[in-house]
Amino acid sequence: MKKLLLPLLVLTVFALSACGNNTSTNSGANSSTSDVSTNSANSSSDTITYQSENGPIEVPAHPQRVVVLSGYAGNLLALGVPLAGADSWTKNNPNFQDRLKDVPEVSEENVESILNAKPDLIIAGSDIKNADKLKQIAPLVTYTYNNVDYLTQVLEIGKAVNQEQKAADWIADFKERAQKAGEEIKAKIGADSTISIIEGDSKALYTFGDAWGRGTEIIYQAMGLKMPDKVKEMTAKEGYYDLSLEVLPDYMGDYVIYSKDPASDASFQQTDTYKNIPAVKNGRVFEVDATGFYFNDADSLDYQLDFITKSLLGSK
Repeated sequence: MKKLLLPLLVLTVFALSACGNNTSTNSGANSSTSDVSTNSANSSSDTITYQSENGPIEVPAHPQRVVVLSGYAGNLLALGVPLAGADSWTKNNPNFQDRLKDVPEVSEENVESILNAKPDLIIAGSDIKNADKLKQIAPLVTYTYNNVDYLTQVLEIGKAVNQEQKAADWIADFKERAQKAGEEIKAKIGADSTISIIEGDSKALYTFGDAWGRGTEIIYQAMGLKMPDKVKEMTAKEGYYDLSLEVLPDYMGDYVIYSKDPASDASFQQTDTYKNIPAVKNGRVFEVDATGFYFNDADSLDYQLDFITKSLLGSK
């Protein structure tokens, strides 16, 4: 998953593409990695064929050392797949830090860091740098953000690591939990109440459609809660829309999730314009740490579902 305007624009949660057509290189990578051996770290001779977007690819049947980039780590954590390396953005996610504290930090721009992790599989976004070099280290499976829906993305990663049934079981359970929570929320706040999701600070603000991480898939798809008409209109093309403080009131629903970077300048919240927004006056704005809310992987979806449910059911 990508960021949108680092750190605001996500790549986040959250797909199908594969390693065959990723040919970009990065001259900043250590030159000593140019002669790496193909699949040098494969932990097992047993393989399966994963039908990726770009064609079939041989991957380990039981991967034991997966390097994950581009925000997909939460899917692997939910499936119990051992990780051998993760990018800095993922490791900085507060929801992952305890479980990834012993997992080395790696970078697509530093191919040697990935080589040293001795992966038997690499999972990344389709815009990964140095793809040709990474494919010499281990099978490289890549995904294009939002090329499939968020739950299909979970299933595809499950297929890639030979955990399709486990992924399918998680999806079925998640859909049931989210639907039940959505029904309870509608009963509490009213089926016609609107909810919007905003992100940003005093320099840049954004709102999001129904498939851009940050709980959007849960609120609008899984729960079936209502999006403000103005948000629906302006996010229809890009999936997100940038705002100014002056027009912010037009995009704030009856309830608002504010994905807020704790290190950002949020002084706009002290303005009369913001304070006079009905959702603000009524105590219906729920703030959450943006660094753990971008993603739409399985692990993050569980966290978001819990936060959204508790916030809205406990609201006024």
